[in-house]
Amino acid sequence: MKMRNKVTALLFLFCFPFLATAQDGEMADTMRSNGKIYVLVAIALVILVGLIGYLISIDKKVSGLEKRIAKKD
Repeated sequence: MKMRNKVTALLFLFCFPFLATAQDGEMADTMRSNGKIYVLVAIALVILVGLIGYLISIDKKVSGLEKRIAKKD
């Protein structure tokens, strides 16, 4: 049974690049012509800015905790 799973995984990995090939850009052209590409870019930027802000706030909290621990020692 294990050999069968390995063979199946190997076949999938060899076939995956053929399955993952992009189309001829038809979707991007359609979204660009309808103006929806800008909405997509705006949403991606909002998510990216939110993640960066979250990471900065966590860094500040961790730095504060490190300072508090250093003062106790």
